[in-house]
Amino acid sequence: MTSADRTGENEIDLSVLWRGLRRRLPWILGTALLLALITFLWSRSQPPVYESTASLIAANSPVQDTTLGTALVKAPPLPEGAVAQALQSTQVITPLLRSIRGMQAIPQEERERLVTALSQELRAQRLQTVTISSRLDVTGNGIYTLRARARTPEAAQQLANLAATALLSWDRSRALDNLRRAQAGFQAQLAQVDQQLGAGGLSAVERQTLIARRANIQGNLTQVQLLEDSVAGVLSTLASAVEPLAPVAPKPLRTAALAGLVGLLLATGVVLLLTIFDRTVRSEEDLLALGLSPLAVIPRLRQRDILFSGIVRAARQAGLYEAIGFLRVNVSSALSGKVHPVVMITSTAPGEGKSSLTATLADGLASSGQRVLIIDADLRRGTQATVWQKFNEQGQWHSLNGGAGARTTREALLAPHNAEVLQVEQNVDMLPAGPGLQDSLGVFNQADIGAALSLWRQQYDMVLIDSAPLLALADSLVVGSHADAVLLVVEHGRTNVQSVRVALRHAERSGVPVLGGVINKAAVNAEEGSAYAYSYQPRT
Repeated sequence: MTSADRTGENEIDLSVLWRGLRRRLPWILGTALLLALITFLWSRSQPPVYESTASLIAANSPVQDTTLGTALVKAPPLPEGAVAQALQSTQVITPLLRSIRGMQAIPQEERERLVTALSQELRAQRLQTVTISSRLDVTGNGIYTLRARARTPEAAQQLANLAATALLSWDRSRALDNLRRAQAGFQAQLAQVDQQLGAGGLSAVERQTLIARRANIQGNLTQVQLLEDSVAGVLSTLASAVEPLAPVAPKPLRTAALAGLVGLLLATGVVLLLTIFDRTVRSEEDLLALGLSPLAVIPRLRQRDILFSGIVRAARQAGLYEAIGFLRVNVSSALSGKVHPVVMITSTAPGEGKSSLTATLADGLASSGQRVLIIDADLRRGTQATVWQKFNEQGQWHSLNGGAGARTTREALLAPHNAEVLQVEQNVDMLPAGPGLQDSLGVFNQADIGAALSLWRQQYDMVLIDSAPLLALADSLVVGSHADAVLLVVEHGRTNVQSVRVALRHAERSGVPVLGGVINKAAVNAEEGSAYAYSYQPRT
């Protein structure tokens, strides 16, 4: 295999992904709907959340000198992000918590919940109950919007107003800090002058000077004390909060729609991953992508039915002949120009159901009046005798060409004129493989397979050869070169695409005429080929 071949095999075909999505579409939609339903029910069970907003206006301006008799004292300008950071500080949240505890307009249960939530958010430094946003210009002037959430309209309104009040108090305290520092300075100067006056030994002029200075300091101190009532911060109230009319959450329909969309995307992603890593044959398109014509999709039989009734009878009871009839028509149409055609049925690996398919196909052909010979050419693990045992335990042996004694495939191939076959049902004869052989390939190399088949096929409308798996033994490559057509059986959801590709490559190199593929053991609800409009009624 060349590197180019390997690269081509490892590439992901978009059509494969699309088929995977189509195949699992009910699962994808079901997952999304289930997630949406669960989310809807959960959302409806949540308590309502109301949101109210209060607005503050910021007017940054230079700090005015408090000692010049100015009637208004403003706090220093607020740097960017200072208000948002202050809202998450104890200087704002602690007074806010005290205000909430004393707010009788808020129900006690809600007050306790708000206090607990704000305390936890303060420790985590991630406020959600009260948030702030801003629209400021380059100078820092603009609007701050406080949003408060609570479980009652009244609580949301009161919380927004209390939060705004707490911020205004914090902002005003910044200006008061300047005044208090000035007041402390004047008091220190006044104490120093009083100390000098009490020391004695001063001349009249010096004493008069200190008295005048003390009067000036006292006047300034009095002015500072009076200015405390005219202190203003950068922030001021623009709009108080109002009581909201409707809750902002929960919104079950919107939340469920979003959850359904997320579930749809997640389920689609999971399906795509499964499709990428699941390189097994699951549909007729998978066979077409390998260049193999799909002949039929055969549903899976219940193991219990096979155990109690045998494969042939279980297939009849399960209505398998709808699919078998489809296969019979396809094979007969493809071989319409062949007289007494020989068809070999094989698989890529053991356990894919080639032997049961051979038996049910023979039964279907026989039901339409055709005579069929089954040759069990899987000399290592022949199973046709077991397949037919529960259907007909008292079959009759008869000679094919007048001779007798060769009752196994090995014996019959080495002595074609002495072959005897077992009639397992009307129009169906079977040549069993016999005891298992290790050197099965040696038997096929010694025998004149072409001559034996030419001799036996004259008495039958079709010869079906149940051969060993293509990838397990080389027997099928030897026998298949003498067949008119080869059916490759693959198991739904188990046979690897790469195995089919390798088997087809081996068949092509050996001149084995592969007619098409049969998907076996498909789920009852498989999308392709599992149901047909007309039911075939087998004879009893």
